[in-house]
Amino acid sequence: MRGAVLFVATDESRTNTRTPPLRLASTASMPRLALVEPKDATGDAARILASAPINIYKGIAADPEVFTTFIAFMRSIGTSGAITKAEKELVMLLAAEDRHCAYCVAAHTRVAAGAGIDAGRALDARRAKASAPKEQALLDFTKAVMAKNGCVSDAELAAFRAAGFDDRAAIEVVAAITAMTFTALYNHVNETVVDFPAVPAV
Repeated sequence: MRGAVLFVATDESRTNTRTPPLRLASTASMPRLALVEPKDATGDAARILASAPINIYKGIAADPEVFTTFIAFMRSIGTSGAITKAEKELVMLLAAEDRHCAYCVAAHTRVAAGAGIDAGRALDARRAKASAPKEQALLDFTKAVMAKNGCVSDAELAAFRAAGFDDRAAIEVVAAITAMTFTALYNHVNETVVDFPAVPAV
């Protein structure tokens, strides 16, 4: 699992605010589920947490099998060339917004910056908007998949393909949405403390 780090948060970037499900504010300052500190982790989880001791990782690491499988799944998305790293992050930003996950939005705004997506472009993605036609087609397809529980129309799939995406790209979009659904649900149950810079609401 070496090299599977998705997020890296510095001390300066940690804001210690609560993930607000459905954008509701919370004054609580502790997560509701157990956390695993890097010094207490073993195996692959220990190596990942040593490089990225962020709150969502420390939480999911309470189940090492789920944690390492989750990391491998996340890492697999966007590595085939069907979608780029930047396109992956655009999908994840829109999915995070759709799932009302403040932690996910903050984290992926940070990760997206590393993929060349500036703050304005990230904010647009959360609104399902892009200036590039191919990226707009990607966001349109992502939005349709989420809105229709995958039951997109032939026309919607054709528009996605016409923009230059293939069937493998469609699978990766579904995978990215699935990953964001898992993390959003976990963060809502846990009320994960956000340790990334704050981002504006859409």
